Amino acid sequence: METRKLGNGGLEVSAIGLGCMGMSQSYGLPGDKGEMIALIHAAVERGVTFFDTAEVYGPFVNEELVGEALAPVRDQVVIATKFGFGRDPSGGPGLPLVNSQPAHIRQAVEGSLRRLRVEVIDLLYQHRVDPDVPIEDVAGAVKELIQAGKVKQFGLSEASAATIRRAHAVQPVAAVQSEYSLWFRRPEEEVLPTLEELGIGFVPFSPLGKGFLTGTIDQNTQFTSNDFRNIIPRFTPEARRANQVFIDWLRAFAERKGATPAQIAIAWLLAQKPWIVPIPGTKKLTRLEENIGAASVELTADDLREIASAVSQIEVKGERYPAAFEQRTYL
Repeated sequence: METRKLGNGGLEVSAIGLGCMGMSQSYGLPGDKGEMIALIHAAVERGVTFFDTAEVYGPFVNEELVGEALAPVRDQVVIATKFGFGRDPSGGPGLPLVNSQPAHIRQAVEGSLRRLRVEVIDLLYQHRVDPDVPIEDVAGAVKELIQAGKVKQFGLSEASAATIRRAHAVQPVAAVQSEYSLWFRRPEEEVLPTLEELGIGFVPFSPLGKGFLTGTIDQNTQFTSNDFRNIIPRFTPEARRANQVFIDWLRAFAERKGATPAQIAIAWLLAQKPWIVPIPGTKKLTRLEENIGAASVELTADDLREIASAVSQIEVKGERYPAAFEQRTYL
């Protein structure tokens, strides 16, 4: 697989990475540990060198899984993780608390280093912007960790263009991670132009629209009780029924290209900029191979114009997050 550079700090990764969150949470039952380790090994064997996790996934167990799986090939891969959430002191359910106090960042990094079985974190993202902590303080704390040899590169997730600029002025940002796909394109408004200006890489998560762009989900699909999509407005049966027109078009286009809907969705992202590296996630080897195959799908200028025209005429129904989650983004 070809490689791409994220930022100007020498971070070079496979054009398609692997998001590991779903192996431990959010999308139905967690995967069997042994099977997930085998899947990560299969990704490495097929040329994937970029793996994404976070302390809050599980929590903690996803970092442990990734660390155990990648220990034998540590020098061949780039591991990205994230800080920025704290535990609810009441122990109650609901959203985890954001916490980017410098002392918490240092504590989080020590835990991540231990769970990932590494001496240095290749790419450390702030998971969500903390409105109570100036981003300059966050960037400064990460800068100190870089100087201490515990972190190599700094990243942000779901941050606004203004916040990215402020952080980058203190500590160069290598990559920004946000949701971006054929059916969620908000980063195009301000974030992508800012990243291009500053020389920062972009890592789209949910490049397959939380699975919808695979073409395997319809209004009759039943999610398990612990599946995050049960609370997402875009995944109500009514929204899925309305959004079927999007998949019908994507499937027809993919068939003409000799590809799958998922491969077209990922190939479209790769065609946007040479510094974009999507990180689709999966628990299945067949899906892993399908996603990686997107790197071989060539979209011509005419293809991209056709996609742009078609997508502009389809109104996607439903928000991508519940309101409480969306309020934490683009700060």
